[in-house]
Amino acid sequence: MLALLMFAAVCCAAPAGNTISAYVALDTRAQQGGIAEGGSAADIPPRMLTAYKNAAQWVGKYVRKCRGMRWPVLAGIAKVESNHAIGRSIAADGDIRPKIYGILLNGSGAGGNTTPVPDTDGGRWDGTAAGERAVGPFQVLPSTWQSIGEDANGDKTADPHNADDAALGAAIYLCGNGRDLSKGSQLKSAVWQYNHSSAYVAGVLGWIDQYTASASGPDLKNLSGKARTVIEAALSQRGVPYSWGGGNVKGKSTGFCDRVNGYDRKTGKCVAATTQGFDCSGLTLYAYAKVGITLPRVAAAQASVGKRISNRNALRPGDLVFYAYAPGYDSTIYHVGIYVGGGQMINAPRTGTTVRLDAVNAMSGFAGGARPL
Repeated sequence: MLALLMFAAVCCAAPAGNTISAYVALDTRAQQGGIAEGGSAADIPPRMLTAYKNAAQWVGKYVRKCRGMRWPVLAGIAKVESNHAIGRSIAADGDIRPKIYGILLNGSGAGGNTTPVPDTDGGRWDGTAAGERAVGPFQVLPSTWQSIGEDANGDKTADPHNADDAALGAAIYLCGNGRDLSKGSQLKSAVWQYNHSSAYVAGVLGWIDQYTASASGPDLKNLSGKARTVIEAALSQRGVPYSWGGGNVKGKSTGFCDRVNGYDRKTGKCVAATTQGFDCSGLTLYAYAKVGITLPRVAAAQASVGKRISNRNALRPGDLVFYAYAPGYDSTIYHVGIYVGGGQMINAPRTGTTVRLDAVNAMSGFAGGARPL
């Protein structure tokens, strides 16, 4: 319990270690008690996001009966399959280098493959004639690419290692013979077709929810009074960097590093001490100060302010939303956001991100809310 309290000393969980793969990260998110990697357009390389948006717009040309294709659908798939090709070079024409290859499907058992899949492309796309392996940011088999591949960037080649071509191919595949992806059941069927795994489907749908939440702003037209003031104050800080320990009633400030938090995950350097920004409880402290309410500095203490709310369906815009290592024990609360309605919250997630909109279910350990207003 002492360790948990130390983690919650300021706000937000320590970031999880480097993931082995995007799917592993999805599968272990709930166990780690932290926010999943990504969740907003800000976490997607701009060139990849452009490819997703274009594919969502153009897919109707190839599957005329398809309805409801949106870029968050494609982003949810690509997040799991390749983490948006992060770490690769993405050229202006969309070509991704080095190319992304999955494991060789030779029945070895590696990665869960137990049935050998014979080669269909002579190694053209997957680099080997010894068998098949998935390719590109959407991890499509060469045999599948033969039926869905289209040239989307105008170079007269349908290449699964090209962001534009790959995104359009994935959109065509998900649309099937003309699904309406605005309907939950048909979207679920499309993702199941992509990978026959309940865990995979649940994970991808979770990412789609997060990207959808970040893509649309909250509807404040019927909201007035202090709740609107709080939400507008927090929204005004969208894009401001996360800084562990940063933020106060006056606005953003530099933070600090403790034994675990505030460090850049790649370089190991303390970035919080030189970053003007907010952590999660610093952001709530600032927003509520705009209506004359002074909150305690740490997330766990903020849970004691105002009316406590246990059911997420009872949340109202302006409420605080909490997450805990052990829901039901407020001393283990590690994170807080501000509910804006529609299943969304304003969130300062972790080092390396910015203040943004996220789905309330973007984090594990929902621990209820509080209504200071």
